[in-house]
Amino acid sequence: MNHRVIPFSPPDISDLEIAEVTQALRSGWITTGPRTKLLERRLAAYIETGRTDIDCACEEGIARWGNRVVCLNSATAAEELNLRILGVGEGDEVLVPAYTYTASASAAIHCGAKVRFIDIQKDGDPHTHMPEMDYDALEAAITEKTRAIVTVDLCGIVCDYDRVFDIVERKRALFTPKESDGTPLGDLNSRIQKALGRVAVVGDCAHSLGASRLFRGEKKYCGAIADFSDFSFHAVKNFTTAEGGASTWLPLDGISNEEIYKMYQLLSLHGQSKDALAKSTIGAWEYDIIGPWYKCNMTDIMAAIGLRQLDRYPSLLARRVEIIRKYDAVCDALGISHLQHHTPGMDSSNHLYLIRIPGIGAEERNAIITKMAERGVATNVHYKPLPMMTAYGGDCTAWPNAYDYYHNLITLPLHTLLSDEDVDAVCEALKESVKDYL
Repeated sequence: MNHRVIPFSPPDISDLEIAEVTQALRSGWITTGPRTKLLERRLAAYIETGRTDIDCACEEGIARWGNRVVCLNSATAAEELNLRILGVGEGDEVLVPAYTYTASASAAIHCGAKVRFIDIQKDGDPHTHMPEMDYDALEAAITEKTRAIVTVDLCGIVCDYDRVFDIVERKRALFTPKESDGTPLGDLNSRIQKALGRVAVVGDCAHSLGASRLFRGEKKYCGAIADFSDFSFHAVKNFTTAEGGASTWLPLDGISNEEIYKMYQLLSLHGQSKDALAKSTIGAWEYDIIGPWYKCNMTDIMAAIGLRQLDRYPSLLARRVEIIRKYDAVCDALGISHLQHHTPGMDSSNHLYLIRIPGIGAEERNAIITKMAERGVATNVHYKPLPMMTAYGGDCTAWPNAYDYYHNLITLPLHTLLSDEDVDAVCEALKESVKDYL
């Protein structure tokens, strides 16, 4: 009997992260402080350049990379703040893929907006097989009420932003920017909507830190494509801070990055005009409350993990590519459909490895998952389409492509703690578990 146990997605934490956390604990700064600010700048540099070795602590680095990224306590909070800064609220509609995790939709609902689900393309994108939105259906769904589209780079594969931006440009005539309500946030909302002049593209990049795609003929990393983007640093992600996430945005005419960054700080810290770091300077205790807002900041303990994760990130991504190549070879030999993480003009972050077993239903799929577990291999399913969930109605009839993609899908373990022997064991377990169904 095989006694090897292969978990689905454990975090890859080294002595480097542990040492940095220890230093943070000893430093006196364990909430938002200098490590969080440094991580924000380093992420900004990485998102623009793909490099993790840029000096973001020097005066030049602070000037160039500051006020570009905001680290928060989750990607859900990041997406919600993105939508709130865009002015999404009551009476608005947000278009979301039917095939995604709940956070892609719940953030809009938190803002008071109505979510309208868009079905995916039949069998996913023809090149990557990623369960990507049906862009014709997306275009048809845009109305005068549409305020934002949430695009999802599922599994680390970058969606077709060229098509999405072409669509929102064609629909400009339907968009009417909101006027300011006289509050600081409402004034910023209005100016951002007027600067865009169209439906906003909000990138759910929870899976895709480090992924890139040719956009308008130029290589762009996720976080530098959509109008506003959010990332997840949850424990199961390629890059982790245990919990955590980040928001970033593209420059807007007439609105400084500093002003936008400041509003994120206000929204994430109770509307307080100074954070603990700013109040620590001599004589700077006094502060104001600008609005009755939220509490979702990142701590320096979390940022300490992230700083050292970012040092290691290129090698972590490279290891994922090695594992994917082995999975690809086995799936191709078995005739099993799988994601294509690297295609001309697109490089995934290699976050999840989805396979679809031909000719089976959900019952057989679940039986294969059980057989894999009996052989010591933990698998998963990403995801049940959101309309199937109780919170979203429990009925996927109106989104048949999403259901069809889901019913025979299995997610194999893909993480950087897998040894070569582990990968071989996953492959052997897959072969044995599916042999009665192919």
